[in-house]
Amino acid sequence: MTGAVQVASPELLRSVFRQHAAGVAVITAHGPRPVGFTATSLNSVAADPPMISFGVGTGSSSWPVLAEAEHIGVHILAEEQRDLAATFARSGADRFAPPTRWRTGPEGVPVLDGVLAWLVCRVVARVPAGDHRIVLGQVVAGDPAGQGRPLLYHQGRFNALRD
Repeated sequence: MTGAVQVASPELLRSVFRQHAAGVAVITAHGPRPVGFTATSLNSVAADPPMISFGVGTGSSSWPVLAEAEHIGVHILAEEQRDLAATFARSGADRFAPPTRWRTGPEGVPVLDGVLAWLVCRVVARVPAGDHRIVLGQVVAGDPAGQGRPLLYHQGRFNALRD
């Protein structure tokens, strides 16, 4: 062991997960206005039927719309989309204003342009998990054909893969 064992705390969890490199996604939904946020908690859950999950804080400005949305968008960001990731992570930002490029996709979900891949999912569950909800979505449409390499999040910063 390299250090002292720490008692479970929010800071311990944050410190450990700073060591975990994660892919960067943006989750979107349509309500009275489009909403979205940057997520590093995206997971593939099942292949048949195809399902994903992600976590969202109940204090997030996007949560009221996500709590009611029937469908959500999942966007895998490319390494050159650090600014887009930062925009969707910033509190109080007008995330869908220029320079963000987007269109209305299947099921009325906002779909971001220029991403590596995107999915539209039907929300099948919202599971309480502390101050968050784990959202489970079943894939209904998508496009995996974007070009480039994925954006990663590590040590509190957006990063690119190294060769």
